Amino acid sequence: MKLKLLIAALSASLILPVVSAYAAEAESAPAPAAPAAEADKPLAVVNGVALPRIFANFVRQDRVNRGAAPETLTDEAIRDATITAEILAQEAMRKGLDKGPTLLAALEFQKKQLQSQAMIEDFVRNHPISEETLKTEYDRAQAKAGNTEYRARHILVNDEKEAKAIVAKLTAGKKAKFEDLARKESKDTSAGNGGDLGWTLPANLVPEFANAMVKLKKGEITKEPVQTQFGWHVIRLEETRKLDFPAYDKIKGRIANQLQQQQLRKYVQELRAGAKIE
Repeated sequence: MKLKLLIAALSASLILPVVSAYAAEAESAPAPAAPAAEADKPLAVVNGVALPRIFANFVRQDRVNRGAAPETLTDEAIRDATITAEILAQEAMRKGLDKGPTLLAALEFQKKQLQSQAMIEDFVRNHPISEETLKTEYDRAQAKAGNTEYRARHILVNDEKEAKAIVAKLTAGKKAKFEDLARKESKDTSAGNGGDLGWTLPANLVPEFANAMVKLKKGEITKEPVQTQFGWHVIRLEETRKLDFPAYDKIKGRIANQLQQQQLRKYVQELRAGAKIE
């Protein structure tokens, strides 16, 4: 069990740094050329094994990802850590630990993860999102969001009869307090907050709920329960406010990431559709 935990920890700490270094190397601008003799020189030679300088990049990225202190990122510290890793690896091989089936399987799977990540990064680089597409998606999202945010409370129950009884308690005779009924009767996770859903956009809610909510005036409760896929809702509109939609430049990166994820999911689905899986 300890060996499995160690392998899992090594995979988590090594795979991502290697991939990040690969991506940084692939996407960064060419660095000033180093003297040929220096570039060809290994980082170190440990018991006759030459360590390529790129190993230091992997170690450095690993430490950066872990939030290491600046003093651990010096060239000397990185070189020392790389040498230590090589010494431990050599000792593991001397003891035959590299022949264990669990470690061999873990290394093979790590290789496949690296290959998968390299393929993903290659796909993203070769399928950039155009500025025109980004702007079109921004305009679509802005139109869908509208210009008003809503804050509402609701009480969610399983059947219409129960929901109508709640409407009656809220509107007839000595009116019950909406928040108290929500805490007592609602099966939604918002019950603890008195049914408060916070500020939201109609586009982020199921259509039946959104359509009923936007028709309400401030403080008004739906006269009839609203049915959705989740059950029956009694809704009260708390307040509204003008929506200040973020400027294009502020969310351009987020939009690009979402569109890239959509492209990537479609690509993976196409690969799976063409694969023979038994």
